[in-house]
Amino acid sequence: FPETPIVIDHVGVPLGVGPYAGNRGAVFAEWKKSLQAIAQLPNVSIKLGGLGMSVFGFPFHKQVKPPTSLELADAWRPYILTCIDLFGPRRCMFESNFPVDKGTCSYQVLWNTFKRITAGMSADEKRLLYRDTAASFYRL
Repeated sequence: FPETPIVIDHVGVPLGVGPYAGNRGAVFAEWKKSLQAIAQLPNVSIKLGGLGMSVFGFPFHKQVKPPTSLELADAWRPYILTCIDLFGPRRCMFESNFPVDKGTCSYQVLWNTFKRITAGMSADEKRLLYRDTAASFYRL
């Protein structure tokens, strides 16, 4: 359906639990390969977020002390940057997945994590990622 706008939620959810637990490298490689194919479809966009869900297999929700935005940025950066690299800022939009992500971090820490990941990007790229892509996709 090339005329239908489609959005992938939560970076496509590369699983890190069940049979995928402990196989982050292999899962990442397969996830990236699949996204490379999907990114060729110009009508498909992707949401950057949801990484705080336990299905990703990050252990942050099990820690006594909540993670900092620096810790989350280090863990999530490869996923976020891969999506931006494959789809481009015009087809990527940051999202919150609250209240579900609250099991990992606060709302403030979530957005500070995204800011850390995009710190070296241009003002135009940031405008697209944080506002314009979503406004365009959802016709706001």
